[in-house]
Formats: sequence, C-alpha cells, structure tokens
Amino acid sequence: MTMANLRSVCVAAALCLLACMPRIAPAQDLENLRSAEVAQRALPRAPQLPRSAFLENRTLAAAQLSPAGDFVAYLREQKDSRALWLLPANGGSPRMLVGSTQAEQVTWSRDGRWLFLRAPRSLTMVGVDGRTGVRVPLGGNERRQVIKLDPSQPAAVLLRERRVVGPGDVRWQIVRMDAQGRRTLLREDPRWVHDVAVDVRGRIVALARFEGDHDALYRVLRNGALREVLRLRPMERIELLAVQADGSLLMAGNPGAAAGMANFRRVMRLGADDTLQTLHQDPRGEADLDDVVIDPRTNQPLAASYRSTVAATYGIGGAQDVVAAIVRKFPGRDIALQAGNGASAHWLVSERAATLRDPRWWLYDPRNGRLRRILDDPGITAGAPKETELARKLAISYIASDGKRVYGFVLLPPGVDAAHAPLIAQVHGGPINHFRAGYDGVAQFLANRGYVVFQSNFRGSTGHGLAYTFSSNGDYGNGRVQQDIVEGVRWLLAQGIGDAQRVGIVGHSFGGYSTLLGLTFQPDLFKVGVAGSPPADLGWAMRWLLSSGEQGDLPDRSLKQTLRALSLDGSDPSTFTRLHAQSPLVNASRMHRPLLVMAGGADRTVAIRSVTDYVARLRNMRRPVSLLVEPNGDHSPVDPIPREAYLFAMETMLQRHLGGPAPEPAGQRLRAYLHANLRLAGPEFADLVRRPE
Repeated sequence: MTMANLRSVCVAAALCLLACMPRIAPAQDLENLRSAEVAQRALPRAPQLPRSAFLENRTLAAAQLSPAGDFVAYLREQKDSRALWLLPANGGSPRMLVGSTQAEQVTWSRDGRWLFLRAPRSLTMVGVDGRTGVRVPLGGNERRQVIKLDPSQPAAVLLRERRVVGPGDVRWQIVRMDAQGRRTLLREDPRWVHDVAVDVRGRIVALARFEGDHDALYRVLRNGALREVLRLRPMERIELLAVQADGSLLMAGNPGAAAGMANFRRVMRLGADDTLQTLHQDPRGEADLDDVVIDPRTNQPLAASYRSTVAATYGIGGAQDVVAAIVRKFPGRDIALQAGNGASAHWLVSERAATLRDPRWWLYDPRNGRLRRILDDPGITAGAPKETELARKLAISYIASDGKRVYGFVLLPPGVDAAHAPLIAQVHGGPINHFRAGYDGVAQFLANRGYVVFQSNFRGSTGHGLAYTFSSNGDYGNGRVQQDIVEGVRWLLAQGIGDAQRVGIVGHSFGGYSTLLGLTFQPDLFKVGVAGSPPADLGWAMRWLLSSGEQGDLPDRSLKQTLRALSLDGSDPSTFTRLHAQSPLVNASRMHRPLLVMAGGADRTVAIRSVTDYVARLRNMRRPVSLLVEPNGDHSPVDPIPREAYLFAMETMLQRHLGGPAPEPAGQRLRAYLHANLRLAGPEFADLVRRPE
C-alpha cells in the first residue's frame, strides 16, 4: 500500500468515526457535567452500604390529606399486612382506625367522613369514627375496577363493571357505590370506558372510551346520546379531572398534536363550546406534565409538576404565591402537594430527591407559612442512607450522530475519580417509559459500589412529548434507539467520564432486551451485561403479550394501536420479520460476553419460556451465561429476598468482570434462595450452587 493510499484510508476512517460519534452537546450541559464531576471527586468516598439500604422503604405505603386539611390518613406496614392510621393536622397523636388490611391505596370521601381502602382484589369503606362500611370485591368475572372518587356525592366511588348479555355481547357499566353499599347505574355502554366526568348533580356529562382503533372523548347529551369532541391518535391520552360550573371540562393530557398544538402532556380546559385551551405546560418546553393538584372546593387547578428532566412544581392562577412559597423552602427538591379545602386549610407536602430513598412528609400552614415534619418516627425512616453517601444525579443531554438531541442522567459517586471508574449503562423498561429525576435504588446501589451510572432517555422514551416518542420511527432493533444508548456512552467516555475498558450494561424488560442487543452487537464497548426479564425477540414478545400475555384478555385493546403506531406490533408480518432478524435470539452466535439473566416464572409480560429458550441456546453454544429464576415471580421481584437476590446477583456479576469492592456476603436465607433458584450458574456463582450450610 502506498503512502497516498494509506493517507486516503486514514482520512476515510476518520470521517467515518466522526460520522458515527455523537455531536457536541449543548455547552451548558458540558459545563454542568464537568463542574459536577470535579465537585463529586473532591468529596469523601462513601462507605459500602448494605444492599438493604437501597431497597425503598415500604413501611409507609400511602399518605392522603383530608379534603378539609385537618387529618392525614396513612397506611403503615406491620408484618404481613398494613394498618390504617389517622393523624390530626393541628397536632396530637395518631390513632389506628384499621388494624389489618391488604390495602395499597387510601382515598378520602368528599365529605371527609369516610376512607376508601383499595387492595388488589377489594375496596373497603371505613368511617373516620370507626364504622365499617361495605367491602366490594374487585376483578372477578365482572372485571370490576375503581375509576375514581365521585365528586358529586358526600361519600361514593365510581366503578366500571362488565355485564355479559349473551354470547359475544358484553356491556360495560358505570356504577356509583356509596359508603353504605347503595348502587346506582349511571351508564351502560358497549365500549370500554376509560374515564368519565360527573357534574355536581351526579350526571355523567363526558366520557372517554376506546373505539376499536382509537380513543375518543364524547359529550354525553341529556338523552344519553354521545357527541364526539376529540378523536385521539395513538399515544394521545386524556384524564378528566373536573367539571366546571360553566360546563367546561378540566383535563390533563396531550391531544391535538396533529392540529399543530403542543405535543406535551399539559393542563387543559375544554370549554363549553368545545374549544381546547392550555392552562399550563412546562415553561422549559421539554417535559410532559407529571401531576396536577386540584382545589377540592372549587375544582380549579392549583399546581402542576414536571419530572422528565429536572423536577419542578409551579402554581397556577391564584395559587401561584402559595406554591412558590412552599417551593422556596425546598430548593432543588421534588415537591408533591395535596391541598386542603379553603385558604386556611393545611397542605400536605412530600419532599423527594435523587438522594432521598424515602420521601419526607410535611404539613404546611398557609396562615403563617410554617412547615411541620410528620411521619418521621424511627420505625418509618429506619435504614435510609445519608444523603452525603449517595451519588449526585445530573440531568444531561447530548447530540446524536444524526443531530437529534437526546436526554438522560448520569450518577456520579462521591469521592470517585470518574475518569478511572467503571461505567454502567442502565436502560429503562417499556420502552414506553422514561427515567425521572428522582431516586433510583438500583442506580444508587451501583454508584455506591463505585460505578458511574448512565441513564439514557433514548428517543422513543416518554416524558419529552409525543414527537420525541415517535422519533424512534420504530427502529427498536439494532438500530437508532440502541444507537442513542451507545452514542451516549461514547459521549461520556469522550468527556473523561468512565473507563472505556470497563463498561457494562444492565436493564429490566425492554432494558434487558437492550442489554442483550449491546452484548450481541456492541461487544467492543460492553464487557458484561445483566438482563432482567428480557425479551430475546421483541417482535415475538409483543405478539405474545397481546395474544396470551397480560394484554391477551383485556377488553381495552389500545396498547395494540400504540404498538402499531410505534412499529412494534408483532402481529404485523413486516414488523415481526424486521425485529426477528435483528433480535438477540437469531444472532445468539454473536454473543460472547458474560451475561446474567434474571426472570420470573409466572411473568405475564415476558414469557418465561422465551427467556429459558434463549438461555438454553447460549448454553448449547457454550456461551458464558447464568440464569436466576424466581419460581412464582411476576415481571419484577416484589418480596424482600427476591429483591435482594436481584441486587446481589447483579453486583456479583459486575464486580467479577469490571472490578470494584467485593459483594457483601449473602445471609443464610439469601444463600438458600440462590441455591434453589440459580438454574444455570457460571463461574461467578460457583460457590452459591453448593448446598448452603
């Protein structure tokens, strides 16, 4: 080869490299990243904390402020159940209302005299004076579900129920049930009704329902007939929040992008003349609405929260000053609010942050602007890591090689030189999901072990508007979506964040699928992977989910329309063929990197047989793979030992191949669990397959 030819090859290679690398990120993001890395490196190194410290505390299951702002009801764990407690807002000791319940949610009646306790299979009504109301079974043949509190009644909820009229003839009923168990049929409909709006007289004046190939919002006329107001595209959603005195509807959602309106989820009013007006959306212009607070007396919006990049809460209308006063007391924090009825009523404030494992709860008195910490006894707050021991979570963005701005986060451990630290790409599930600015137990656990953690909200993620979600263009195989993740890792490495020779990838569900893709198609970058409940063939997995999985027998088939719009519909032959050809399953022979797979034996989101089939293929080709199966586990581990096993197995795998501190030894119960459920153990787990002592 001549020197001229050599120079030509080098120039061509350089141009190719530049084309494949992500472009320069916004200058402010780069400056923030560099200054944060310097600050974190200068801090003392955090001690290695026990695995249990990173499992979110479930002692406090729920807390809800009464409509008058005079009590806080909360559910507290005790052994195998929960207890319902009532705390006076003006001071005093809490009192127990219910000693044992399986409820996971608590809701106040509008008159503040009853509490509705919602468990997975039942709804129980309890009076604040200790009276016990009715217990209503949920699910069953009726497919009974709670829609919402009935705002027109002192103490009632709205239920959706199935009524089978005859073969192939199913109707859906909207039923009001009050605290004494009295039932009132409000509407029967041949279509699945997502949501309803009820006026002060108790009449359904609007409903949103699934039409077979789209969702739509209707006005309900006096004679019961429907008039279509909004036809929604896939991924467009609305939530009916309240009916105003003039007949307008207060809503949250993201309709209208096709008509040139903002594609972000926002607070809206649909006027009596059906004019759609935006009341509040993200002032930064980059995040979807996450939560909206409604005045229980006037049904007016008080506050809106956004949590896609930075967590921010803003007041709306006359509540701007009050909300701003609360937010000022918690700089840099994620604030969630519940408002009492009236200007002098207490507000309930939850304080969250990326460095707070469990929320802190406060009562705010608008009469004097004072805050009082509540629900902070040692039984609730025990075991939480100190904030100084956790990693700083920094919102970042980078420009992909095709010019698209991609969002994400990076966690920088205190006292660690990021340039020489192993780097873990953590991929979120869904993919119709996104990483938020708050606490992430897995990410903080890894950071505590000295890993820098990168979380990409790749295109196709939610939280940044419909245009961002659809910008994936269905390229969920070894294509643009995966490239966003890969380019984000390479961008961080180029900024001096992470050791290029010690990069791993982890994720659950779709994140597990991305992990398999990374090890299969980018083995030069990713040296090891941990995949939880991974679909090895995304096209087949989506087809199974809709036909036989958790979506298989649901009357609402809108997910199928969403997947079709995202080019993820496995029932489409062209989509199935494309995703199948790019799948880790078909390309298993290319996978040589060490892999840990974890799954649930009763998973109805990702079929366990598809997971074990993929692992068996790797095993037959003598690839380095381990498999941990929770026998009766669902899509994600829930119980304490399986959750701890998830972290222990991940830590063991990463430490073996990327370095870092030795894992905390497994206790007797954990060792027994691993011994029983490690179906395939690589050398990383050789000592655990021996019979526990």
